[in-house]
Amino acid sequence: MGNARIIFHVDMNSFYASVEQAHHPELRGQPLAIAGRVEERRGIIVTSSYEARARGVKTTMRVREARRLCPDLIVQTPNFPLYRETSAQLFQLLKTYTPLVEKVSIDEGYLDVTEIQRGQHPVTLAQEIQQKILDDLKLPSSIGIAPNKFLAKMASNMKKPMGLTILRKRDIPQLLWPMAIGEMHGVGPKTAEKLNRMGVLTIGDLASHDRTHLKQRLGQHGEKLYDRANGIDAREVDPTAESIHKSMSQSSTFPTDLTQLMEARPSFHRFSETLAKKLQQSNNVAYQVQIQIRYSNWEQVTRMKTVDTPLYSTESLYELAMELFEEHWTGRPIRLLGLSVGRLAAKRERSKQLDLFTYEEEAKKEPLYQVLDLLKERFGDGKINLGPDQASR
Repeated sequence: MGNARIIFHVDMNSFYASVEQAHHPELRGQPLAIAGRVEERRGIIVTSSYEARARGVKTTMRVREARRLCPDLIVQTPNFPLYRETSAQLFQLLKTYTPLVEKVSIDEGYLDVTEIQRGQHPVTLAQEIQQKILDDLKLPSSIGIAPNKFLAKMASNMKKPMGLTILRKRDIPQLLWPMAIGEMHGVGPKTAEKLNRMGVLTIGDLASHDRTHLKQRLGQHGEKLYDRANGIDAREVDPTAESIHKSMSQSSTFPTDLTQLMEARPSFHRFSETLAKKLQQSNNVAYQVQIQIRYSNWEQVTRMKTVDTPLYSTESLYELAMELFEEHWTGRPIRLLGLSVGRLAAKRERSKQLDLFTYEEEAKKEPLYQVLDLLKERFGDGKINLGPDQASR
């Protein structure tokens, strides 16, 4: 690869299901699905093992449908603490090879191995890392090898499970450009629709499109996508990216002391709304909420709660804040209230399987899916479906 940088993108294969199989040997080789509300027929599949995928089981499929395709399917609820613990072990392992490791989600990250090769071929080093992950954690992975982060990410998706793929810039016309634009990392469904309407159907179409026109239609994101399609990506592997934001907080001092529970609710809701927006803008989620109460005599109390599932919505933050407040407020007059979120984790570059965040969103849709099922049972299949806006929310 000459004098170019050498970037690895390590992407774990069917992470949640693979972790379960690693910790429960009796599940290895079995069709396994991780799903919400497994006791209900309409629970949603979060991810599945490759044995289950071979039988037609897919992410976002309901448990009832999955079991119809695969009657012997084993279905388990997500064990998020175990997945996060295993993720921490994975990244600790990767850091034994180089300090230049950037975690971008629970099951994927970048390594800059340019300076650690010592004459070793990149594929040999990638094979060593892949085998180490398999030996130590009993987990399969795919690794993309490229001169920049975008190409490494695209390469890791090209062969699964246990794939090793090199994507050089000279390979782009043959390997990258024929792919549908929707398969390009950084292009979501809505952007793909816009590009399709512009006549951009493949990554090659994007690479040859007018850059100025792309900027006019898509803003700076259009320029960035144009560069990516042409193999241009100057971003460095940043080991500090995950810990840029340690916490976020909001507080308010009141002109007159608060004395009623109902008077605190608007403040906590406003704090929650602001913090939820900040989390969204910084592409983070939180696992910890803390309230601050300062009484009229200036005595200050803080109370904290840590949770296993990610917090990122106004509702989830507000609910926990009020729970803490109602439990710990003594009833004395309040001069100041505050709310902060901590234990932040990056939400960026989610894998195609549902992760902690999309799982929560999909779970919220289950009552809607139940109504749709009842309507379909009455009026027949194919008549009623989620609209594009609702389905993408």
